[in-house]
Amino acid sequence: QVHLVESGGGSVQAGGSLRLSCAASEYTTMTCMGWFRQAPDQEREGVAFISDLGGFSYYEDSVKGRFTIFRDLAANTVYLQMNSLKLKDTAIYFCAIRRTTFAGGCAAPPLKTDVNSWGQGTQVTVSS
Repeated sequence: QVHLVESGGGSVQAGGSLRLSCAASEYTTMTCMGWFRQAPDQEREGVAFISDLGGFSYYEDSVKGRFTIFRDLAANTVYLQMNSLKLKDTAIYFCAIRRTTFAGGCAAPPLKTDVNSWGQGTQVTVSS
């Protein structure tokens, strides 16, 4: 099972930026890697995912144009650059990896039930 280690959470004022990183213990093909987030009393929702070679990606509607996911293949690391942060982005962000039968499948909304490994979670707090 792939082990995921996250870093980069923190506190920021609205309109600010943060970058999350998630390092995987190994590279795996036919996988999608990215983040879910969970706010208090909310369901865990998919935020952004990217295919193993970076050719396909998914973004939740509310983060499109503000968040960018990209990866460093040599470092087995995926990054989430979060700009123009809003109060509603406050949540625990969980890195996740899931298998897919084809790379284009990473452009589809992710399901929690498809996740093979989870990171430990990192808190992102946006204040006014």
